[in-house]
Amino acid sequence: MPGQEQHSIESAAGFAAVCAAAGVGGVMVFGIPSEKDELGSEASDPEGVMQRALRAIASEVGDEVVVIGDVNLDEYTTHGHTGVLDPAGDVDNDASIASFARVAVAQADAGAAMVAPSGMMDGQVAAIRAALDAAGHDQVAIMAYAAKFASSYYGPFRGAVESSLTGNRRSYQQDPGNVGEALIETALDIDEGADIVMVKPALPYLDVIEAVASRTALPVAAYQVSGEYMMVEAAASSGLVDRGRAIEESLLAIRRAGAKTIVTYWATEFAA
Repeated sequence: MPGQEQHSIESAAGFAAVCAAAGVGGVMVFGIPSEKDELGSEASDPEGVMQRALRAIASEVGDEVVVIGDVNLDEYTTHGHTGVLDPAGDVDNDASIASFARVAVAQADAGAAMVAPSGMMDGQVAAIRAALDAAGHDQVAIMAYAAKFASSYYGPFRGAVESSLTGNRRSYQQDPGNVGEALIETALDIDEGADIVMVKPALPYLDVIEAVASRTALPVAAYQVSGEYMMVEAAASSGLVDRGRAIEESLLAIRRAGAKTIVTYWATEFAA
């Protein structure tokens, strides 16, 4: 994606320092392993790319920035799904959340102050909270992807992280037309111990952000995804919109809908 790049562990730590200096509140880390397998084993490996990156970033920025680990298996699996598959090739919910729990503990051990489970498995927040507490990480927060929709806006990101996905994720991500189910899933994550609940994508789901924010006192986050980013960048590069104003308006709309935290590719630019 224009204006974005993959980082080495060393450059990621340096960029986190740039983010801190700009006033960005947090950095979310995603890992691209050198090898993938059916179980996404490297995701929980203490010496895996994610854990090594988290240690380097936490060492670089300390408490200046909240260091957040993405808890998911999709970048680490040969099949590209967010969880573990059963013999029939379907996502195994219980095996997946057990794996997520191991991943979250590994990330907390490496220095993550917050973990963000994005796999959309039932019970994932409760499993992660229990595992973190048992491992002595009761102060590590959970930002739950509570309403993550089966969206067409993820394409650029999947290319950037070299996704191996075949098929689709509609069986466990949210139906774009079903707001009621999204609100139920959000309430379940809150009951399971989430500290922040997130809606993803952001702009096409401003109504969902507003609905979630009106129903909870917890902070609501919104993820402005790669497709949203690319629409503005592509239109601006063609001279169709004023880039700076379009960025500001999109972020303002998300904030106005009720999001207290916005995950965006423009974070460093906008904060500065």
